[in-house]
Amino acid sequence: MIEHHVRVHASADRLPREDQLAWKLAAVATGPEESDPDSAAMVVNRVIDNASVAVASLLRRPVAVARAQATGHRATTPGASVFGTPVRVTPEWAAWANGTAVRELDFHDTYLAADYSHPGDNIPPLLAVAQHTGRPGADLLRGVIAAYEIHVALVKGICLHEHRIDHVAHLSAATAGGLGAMLRLPTETVYQAIQQAVHTTTATRQSRKGEISSWKAYAPAFAGKAAIEAVDRAMRGETSPSPIYEGEDGFLAWMLNGPDSDYTVLLPEPAEPRRAILDTYTKEHSAEYQAQAIIDLARRLREKTGPLDRVRSVVLHTSHHTHHVIGSGANDPQKYDPSASRETLDHSVPYILAVALEDGIWHHERSYAPERAARPETVELWRKITTVENPEWTRRYHDPDPDRRAFGGRAVITLDDGSVIEDELAVADAHPAGARPFDRAGYVGKFRTLAEGVVTESAQEAFLDTAARLAELTAADLGGLFPAVDTDAVAAYDASLPKGLF
Repeated sequence: MIEHHVRVHASADRLPREDQLAWKLAAVATGPEESDPDSAAMVVNRVIDNASVAVASLLRRPVAVARAQATGHRATTPGASVFGTPVRVTPEWAAWANGTAVRELDFHDTYLAADYSHPGDNIPPLLAVAQHTGRPGADLLRGVIAAYEIHVALVKGICLHEHRIDHVAHLSAATAGGLGAMLRLPTETVYQAIQQAVHTTTATRQSRKGEISSWKAYAPAFAGKAAIEAVDRAMRGETSPSPIYEGEDGFLAWMLNGPDSDYTVLLPEPAEPRRAILDTYTKEHSAEYQAQAIIDLARRLREKTGPLDRVRSVVLHTSHHTHHVIGSGANDPQKYDPSASRETLDHSVPYILAVALEDGIWHHERSYAPERAARPETVELWRKITTVENPEWTRRYHDPDPDRRAFGGRAVITLDDGSVIEDELAVADAHPAGARPFDRAGYVGKFRTLAEGVVTESAQEAFLDTAARLAELTAADLGGLFPAVDTDAVAAYDASLPKGLF
C-alpha cells in the first residue's frame, strides 16, 4: 500500500492533478490490477446479500415511493431493471429505486474504521449502468471491487462523523470510481466525476440524528444517482470543482479539519490485488452495526438473568461511537420513545438490548412493530438501560488490526437484590472474527429467509445460480440478478400510495 498525505493547499499553489486525492482515487479505478479470487467470491456474496434485503423491503413505503419515482422515467432501450417491477428505467433512476430498496432495512454490509460505511450501496448504481451500457458480469465485478477499494480507503483515512458530515460523501466518490473501472474510462474522466460526486453529495448527519426519517434509506441512493450523473457529465468532457479535497474552499478546509487538515489515505500500488472488500462484513440482524454484537450478547445474557422484572439497571460499557450515536450519549429522547420511527429504533441500542433480552431473537419486521415497541414491560426495561463510553472499548473500536478491532461492549445488569450479572462480546457472531463467520452458506440462508413468501423456490434457485456465475454472465444475463416476484402485488401496493410529480 502507498501512503498519500492529503492537506489543504492555497489556490496559488496550483496543486498538480497527479498530486490530488481525487486523481489518485481515479488512478486506483483505472489502473492495472491483479485479479483476486477471494475478492471475486465476496462480490458474489454481496450481490446475494443486496438482493436479500431488497426483496424483503419491496412493500415498505420508502421503497415503493422510490420505485414509483423511478418508473416515471422509463427507458426506451436498453435501460435498467428495478426490483419488484418489470419496467425498465433510465440507469440513474434505477440506482435510486434499487439503492433505496437495498438500504431500507439497514441490513446489508458494513465497514467501520475512522468513519462509517455500507459499501454494498455501491452495487445498485454499478449494476444499473452495467445493464444500460451492455457490460458483462466480468466488468461489473471489476467495478464493484474498485468501488469497495476506494470506499474502504476513504473510510479508513478520513473521518466525516466528527464534523457531522454524512458518510455518503465517501460513497459517491467510490461509486464514481467503480463506474470508471467498470466502463474502463480514462483517469481524467474519472477524476472529474469523483470531484463532482463529492461536491454534490456532502450533507450533514442530521439524517441520522433525532427523529430519524425515511431519508436514511434514500441518502445512499441519492449518492449513487448523483455519481451516475457525474460520470455522464464527465464523459461529455465537462469539468468539476477542483481540487475538491485540497482546495482552500474545498471539502477538507470547510467541511472537515479546516485549513490545517492533514489526512493519510492508504491506496494500493498499481498491480497490487484489490482485497479491501474482504475487510468488510455483513449483518445477521437488521439493525445498526454496533448493535449486532449487543443482540448476540443479549441472547447469551438472558439465560443468566432470570425474570427481567427483577432488573434494576443495565449499563452497557462501550465505544465512543456506540455511546454517542446509538446510545444514551446521543442525548436524543427519541431513542427512548415507544412511538419513534423504525429508523430511530434501529439506531437505539437501549431499545435493541431490551427487546433482545426479552425475545432472544431479532426479526427485521416484528422487532420494530409499533405494538412491540409499546409493550409496557418492554418500555419499563428499556428505560433502565443506559450506555457509557469506556476508553478501552473506544481504543479497540479503532484498533488498526482488523482481527483485534471490536464493535461490542460489556453489559452490567444489576438486579433488585443488588446482585450483578455481567458479560461482554467484542464482535458479532457473524463477523469474520466472530463465533460463526458468514460464508456463502450464510448469505444463501439469509436470502432464503428474507425471500420466503416473496420469491418462489424456483425463482430463488434461478437467482442464486445466476449470482454464482457473476464473472461469466453476459450483458443479457444481468437481469437474472433481480429475483422474480409477484409484480402484480407490488403494483397494487404502489397504486395505493399518494401521487407525486413523476
